[in-house]
Amino acid sequence: MTATGTTLVIGATGTTGRRTAAQLAAAGHRVRAASRRATPVAGAEPVVFDWYAPGTHAAALDGVDGVYLVPPPGDPDPAATMLPFLHRARAAGAHRAVLLSSSAVPEGGPAVGRVHQALPGLFAQWAVLRPSWFMQNFTGSHTHACGIRDEGVIRTATASGRVGFVDAEDIAAVAVRALTDERSPDADLVLTGPEALAYDDIAAIVTEATGHPVVHLRLSYEQMRDRLAAQMSAEFAAMLAGMDLAIAQGAEDRVTDTVQRLTGRPPHTFRAVFEREIRGTR
Repeated sequence: MTATGTTLVIGATGTTGRRTAAQLAAAGHRVRAASRRATPVAGAEPVVFDWYAPGTHAAALDGVDGVYLVPPPGDPDPAATMLPFLHRARAAGAHRAVLLSSSAVPEGGPAVGRVHQALPGLFAQWAVLRPSWFMQNFTGSHTHACGIRDEGVIRTATASGRVGFVDAEDIAAVAVRALTDERSPDADLVLTGPEALAYDDIAAIVTEATGHPVVHLRLSYEQMRDRLAAQMSAEFAAMLAGMDLAIAQGAEDRVTDTVQRLTGRPPHTFRAVFEREIRGTR
């Protein structure tokens, strides 16, 4: 893939999509920024795109060489929607696809795991990004961020389990390399930050950074599931609460060198990212 090709960034207003679109444009690549309202992104061509409206897909794919794929949020079975689109993208001439998945979802696993499984058979050049939990979950409008601001509380069912939280800017930097390097990764890439932290550690760092006390309230799996079910489908709530339980059992207690290896620089620390993000919101 060359700098003259056009990359379609789906979810271009989202946490990783807007950063990926912005970084691609800043590096001089042609970018088509896809969102339901064709929201402008600096240096990119906006286009209307809705996973559930196939009539928007042809214009989005016209002349595209590569695609950054952010699954439809909250869909427990994204493969049913995404796989027909991926066949269409391949038929339209796209030859590289980079999928945003999760460190908690293996190839062939639930949700986007089936899309992961299908991707290498559809595209000659591909990558699956499997980031750990986002550092940005503690800023902006995420539930954890709201709990910090409104109550000084972070609620999880993770107990003392540790997570290699990763900066969305680092995810985007890896996405840019995966989309534009002459040789695609053709691999499953687990992305983490430089250290694994428990939610108790996060609460302590946020307390120090803000000067306001924040605590980690440890819930049971059932308490977490029921709390989430008030905001989303019971099936999706059970899946997310199950991910917390997996963290408690050590599933995310790891650090990888992927960000360093693909970008040539170390990943950002949670403290640095939190301080950067809260400065930007003041």
